[in-house]
Amino acid sequence: MLIFPKPALYLLSWVALAPLIYAILKCREQDVTLALADGGLFLAPATAWQGFLLGYVSGVIWYLGSCYWVFYVMHVYGGIGVATSLLLLLMYALYLALYHGLFGFLLALIAARRNGFSLRVLVFTPFVWVAIELARTYITGFPWDLLGTTQVDNIPLSRVATVTGVYGLSFEIVLVNTAVAAAFLVPHARRKVLLTAALAAAITLHAGKLIKPAALAAADGATLVQANIPILDSGAWTLGYLTQTLDSLAALSVPPQHNKTGTLGLILWPESPAPFFVTDLHVRSTLANVARSTNSYIVAGSLGIEHTGEASRQPDIYNSAAVIAPDGAWTARYDKIHLVPFGEYVPFERLFSFASGLTREIGTFARGQSRLPLQVGDTKIGTFICYESIFPDEVRQFAKNGAELFVNISNDGWYGEGGASWQHLNQARMRAVENNRWLLRDTNTGITAVIDPLGRVVAAAPRNQRTQLQAAYSLEEGTTFYTRHGDWFPLACAIITLLGLLLRISRSAGAAQSVSG
Repeated sequence: MLIFPKPALYLLSWVALAPLIYAILKCREQDVTLALADGGLFLAPATAWQGFLLGYVSGVIWYLGSCYWVFYVMHVYGGIGVATSLLLLLMYALYLALYHGLFGFLLALIAARRNGFSLRVLVFTPFVWVAIELARTYITGFPWDLLGTTQVDNIPLSRVATVTGVYGLSFEIVLVNTAVAAAFLVPHARRKVLLTAALAAAITLHAGKLIKPAALAAADGATLVQANIPILDSGAWTLGYLTQTLDSLAALSVPPQHNKTGTLGLILWPESPAPFFVTDLHVRSTLANVARSTNSYIVAGSLGIEHTGEASRQPDIYNSAAVIAPDGAWTARYDKIHLVPFGEYVPFERLFSFASGLTREIGTFARGQSRLPLQVGDTKIGTFICYESIFPDEVRQFAKNGAELFVNISNDGWYGEGGASWQHLNQARMRAVENNRWLLRDTNTGITAVIDPLGRVVAAAPRNQRTQLQAAYSLEEGTTFYTRHGDWFPLACAIITLLGLLLRISRSAGAAQSVSG
């Protein structure tokens, strides 16, 4: 939990998992005591269920320590009491920790043999970890803080992600952790050499953070508006307050030196808690006037609405990003596809009716259908909203479909001042790395930032202020191996993990036959 913001002690990522790996592989005395070369007692690996328990406890600590901000969201914005919010945080950790438990279970299962443990398990360990990260991404749909994101500032190492996605970085980290754990699993005579080699590898890999490539050329410009709109009860949004807010944002949208006849500009408005419905004539006219007066395209966070045609049914509401052309026309819209559970909809609503306060102000959204880039003049912009930035395969589809620039609009005001805003930023940065794209990240309260294809934050606005950030960027047309082929690497890790299990089963079957023979 210390390896993620805050406190972001990234160096510890190279040893953070080693104690867990060691504990799983050497936690109980063998029924038949074996003497090692150094005269010590041989400790066998955990049973499969002991491995699960070790991993599970580790996972609970992991999520309570890194995602403590869930309590803040539930209590402050969900209107849920302190005790219930703490209970929900605990339930959240107990649920997601099942994946760490599965890691421990599989590791112990692969390691087991009649006398001691098989060194083969050390080879499989990083593959098992990545397979579990893949499962967390696709099954639960919450790949928050994948291990590889800790190396987003390590530019030489992070280039691995252009081929494997963030999962390749996770593999590298677990590989080093496995080597550290292995140093304490081998006889004492070999320990010093192996430990020295493992730590040398960690230091060498981590030293990549010291390499600072030259700044990348940036030929285009944009204005990112950080709205800093408070999360208010719906009753606070009177016509007067809405008008005041729109006028303030419109004034802030004007670049310091805009021209009315030259190159077309680009202005971004973030996702926000404001009721900026695309059907509201006041909202439409304000944005259209800004587009015309600045000769700019605008990509604005808004609330899309579609009438179903059924009188008895409420219209569908979407969390959207709308495009307004320099002539004031509303030309395109992206509707968010991957919605936030308990934030934009309540799963199993009857069971979790007590959490309805989280969606009281913004309603329950419908899901969008397309990940095609938005056409903004001659430019294709891959626009993803808030939570969608944590899904590697979903974001890379925008680049695969021709996006030359990434735009991430978000409202991170829900998180408060804990580590979540910085965690969210790092995950968005990794999407820029994986796909070699500039990323303009425009948020309601911060962190609003310009991110280059190497994942570096080249400019950022101060948090919790209504302000604008002038962004310089360039368009990119080429695609990375990861963009073209997606999650091939974690899928390969999952297959290799299955092979490890099959080897374990065949070994057990062979041992049983020899005993019966």
